[in-house]
Amino acid sequence: MFVLKKAASFIIALRYRGIPAKYKYFYRDTIVCKLNQIRYFFKDYMLKKPYKVISFEGEFAAELQFALPFAYWHYKNGTLKATRSFAQTKELYFFSKDHEEIFTERSNEGNYNFELPRILYSQDYHMKKWLPVPLKSIYQNDIYHFDKPMLIIANKFNSEWDGPPVNFIGLELLHTIITQLNGRYTIIYNRPQPGNIVNDNSAIYDLQDFEWLTNTHPEVLLLDHLFRENKIKAYNFNHFQLCVYANCSNFISVHGGTATLASYFGGKNLILSKQGPEHYFSCFKKLYPQFSGAAIYHAASDEELSDLVNKIF
Repeated sequence: MFVLKKAASFIIALRYRGIPAKYKYFYRDTIVCKLNQIRYFFKDYMLKKPYKVISFEGEFAAELQFALPFAYWHYKNGTLKATRSFAQTKELYFFSKDHEEIFTERSNEGNYNFELPRILYSQDYHMKKWLPVPLKSIYQNDIYHFDKPMLIIANKFNSEWDGPPVNFIGLELLHTIITQLNGRYTIIYNRPQPGNIVNDNSAIYDLQDFEWLTNTHPEVLLLDHLFRENKIKAYNFNHFQLCVYANCSNFISVHGGTATLASYFGGKNLILSKQGPEHYFSCFKKLYPQFSGAAIYHAASDEELSDLVNKIF
């Protein structure tokens, strides 16, 4: 790996001289990933027998972006042997005959798995060993249907980049969105709680949104309450999310894993992302539409999100 990184750094120095220094190692990582896949050419394209064990210990967004579609490619290629990940991921890897949930805490360090076709952010999202996973068709059901079309607001309120929350939908903006849309849609609100998901290195804070929604907008359905009923008998919260999301084609989500998951189900996804390398690398244009063919709309501020809600929904 040391030799590959040195070779990639040399290529970067020759080919990408004008890029900002803080993004150069993402360019390098892309090249390392590409070079690393060369050694599997015979096994992947000639021998084509199950051999690949895909193990991922990184963050939820990166797993959905790169590890899961990589595993699905190997499954379709006939070369997937086994997958290893966190609790509540068996339903994501529904195609894997040997899936173990063995890891306990997601980390940024776990994102740097150079066995994958890409790592985090890239100047090139034309990935050869990558296939979109048909979560929508797998988990569509007859239970979660309503009189009005469903619209899911997928929010978060976490620490980001070792600081306070940056990308989240606050109560004032929530009120504006709900007031605009509740006559046309059945709105479902989702902000996963620590007990429902595998934690990463981000602290989850209290937005005081659930009590506020119950008192101010009782017409909004809380995914957490629907999960307590669990009419579909889902095995865990992640499984339940898949079942509800699969019946929806309208999403408003925020930067990170919430936006990535919402992009897996087609339709329209409005993403609030105020900062992050995704902006520089145009991830919302180049990567996110590939998950399901969804129409992705990026808002870089509360005002832009409010305008997009008016325009799109």
